[in-house]
Amino acid sequence: MAAQATLHCLTGCAIGEVLGMVIGTAAGLHNAATVVISIALAFVFGYALTMRGVLRAGLPVRRAMKVALAADTLSIAVMELIDNTVMVSVPGAMNAGLSQALFWISLALSLALAFALTTPVNRWMIGRGKGHAVAHAYH
Repeated sequence: MAAQATLHCLTGCAIGEVLGMVIGTAAGLHNAATVVISIALAFVFGYALTMRGVLRAGLPVRRAMKVALAADTLSIAVMELIDNTVMVSVPGAMNAGLSQALFWISLALSLALAFALTTPVNRWMIGRGKGHAVAHAYH
């Protein structure tokens, strides 16, 4: 269940992270601006995916947002900390162009590492009835 919850979270994070990195890199933004955009979009897409499911279950928007915040905030935060740390730490990755393998390999590695290290966090939270356990009640 923790791996499935992390994969769900990774989907939203990856959409936002990749989109943010692509926008920042294509626009030639400073690394800090690119990271901020990536983090913001990861939270937006992560919450949106959870909200989509709980809204389908019939929850009103305000309650769905509370469920998404409870289910995803720690998971997305840990994931973003890990994948952005990897991207910034790999020499040249943030400055590589979109056509360079270094950019895409570093991004893929960062997301894979984020998945591996966030899964135990989600397992711990689910075991305590928190995190994605909150959202699963509506699926």
